[in-house]
Amino acid sequence: MLCWNRLEDVRESLTRIRLIEYPELEVIVVDNGSTDGTPEMIEREFPEVRLLRMTENIGIAAYNRGFERARGEYLVIIDDDSFPAPKAIGRMVRKFERDPDLGVVAFDVRNFYHYDEVAQVEEPESSAKDSSATAAHYYMSFNGAGVGIRTNLFRRVGFYPEEFFLYNNEMDSAFRIWDAGYRIEFHSDVVAYHKYSPVNRTSWRAPYYYVRNAFWLVWKNYPAPMALRLTRSLLFKCVHASLEQRTWIYLKAMRDAFRQANLIQGKRKPVREEIALNLRVPYDVFFTFYR
Repeated sequence: MLCWNRLEDVRESLTRIRLIEYPELEVIVVDNGSTDGTPEMIEREFPEVRLLRMTENIGIAAYNRGFERARGEYLVIIDDDSFPAPKAIGRMVRKFERDPDLGVVAFDVRNFYHYDEVAQVEEPESSAKDSSATAAHYYMSFNGAGVGIRTNLFRRVGFYPEEFFLYNNEMDSAFRIWDAGYRIEFHSDVVAYHKYSPVNRTSWRAPYYYVRNAFWLVWKNYPAPMALRLTRSLLFKCVHASLEQRTWIYLKAMRDAFRQANLIQGKRKPVREEIALNLRVPYDVFFTFYR
């Protein structure tokens, strides 16, 4: 878990993690420079947690500090306002054990605010094949609020891209995991709960980082002809969305993608064409924040 200034959410998530029906858990919380007393609360109320304290908010790079110290065979990644269901970890482990080519188990991340409704209809455990919703004609990414990854695989392909700071880090990892010959599958019987915002909180951070990092996704991962075509498409989308939604944020993100391109220098590794064609990246969604 990576947390930043969400004391009550962290307390609730860690309390529910204690209910997980799996005996061998190592719980690591990386605090990203919270100033609301979150790390002190963790030390006081959850002595079993390994707490790593950053001196400032370093974005998703803080996740990597936790990944580096994890000792388990599998990593389970959650947000500071999400938690796995009691049976989720055991089910995840069994799916990994049955299928050596399965690299990532994407949890069914449900809305916590509907917990009383959805918790009563959690699916019974199914075989890896029966509960997987992966279609044959496309590749999928995963939701970082609930996902399991083989630790050795994640170490081999590289943890989250620290230069992204926020957003699109899961998608960047998905390119590398598929290219390494492993699969990402969604399983409906492996459940996590996440506090999706009940209201739309407009912020410059989401459109800025999603769009800036979209350029870097393209430049890092796509074969050259596709990268050129997608770059032209993103340039058009930035201009069009800025005029349509009367905001400068998309143009600022576009400018900074080029100005800060040195941050991805040496990190370009085009994936196989099959993956580039079939991994779904919702580029259009990145330009809808002010509609």
